Amino acid sequence: MELIDNQLNGLMLFRPPCFQDDRGYFMETFHIEKLKALGLNERFMQDNESMSDKGVLRGLHFQAPPYAQGKLIRVIQGAVLDVALDIRSSSPTYGQFKTFELSAENKHMLFLPPGFAHGFLSLQDQTIFSYKCTNVYHKASEGAILWNDPDLDIPWNIDQAIVSPKDQAAQLFRDFDSPFP
Repeated sequence: MELIDNQLNGLMLFRPPCFQDDRGYFMETFHIEKLKALGLNERFMQDNESMSDKGVLRGLHFQAPPYAQGKLIRVIQGAVLDVALDIRSSSPTYGQFKTFELSAENKHMLFLPPGFAHGFLSLQDQTIFSYKCTNVYHKASEGAILWNDPDLDIPWNIDQAIVSPKDQAAQLFRDFDSPFP
């Protein structure tokens, strides 16, 4: 396991070793001791998976304390433009975001600590997105920042995204009162 990027206060991008031959490939996607050696000391409580066609945009989602979630994410099939927005009010990178392309081809995995809003745009049909969470889902704790907030100006590079009504009604960042210190 290799840490290849951790530029935005707590985000960690990993490249797991992948062994390929004429039969296909083998990849270890989670090894607690190897991740601990790279600085990831989290206990994961729930795994989730979604499938999205090209143009589907999900996010920017978070869960507030005490049900805040860290997420270790990867793409099993297809590709996404992944966005992590720091919503921790005392963080030196508060209000900043970082984008990553995660794909079945590059096999990168991204860890977002609690206090990040997260979203992704599916770049291919039938993209399968998988993530491990450090806490269980709690509906009353969920929140969202508007994916196309003009103040954030996230470069989604899409004219017409397919977005749920709930995500279309998310709040603007300037109106957001962070529950994360």
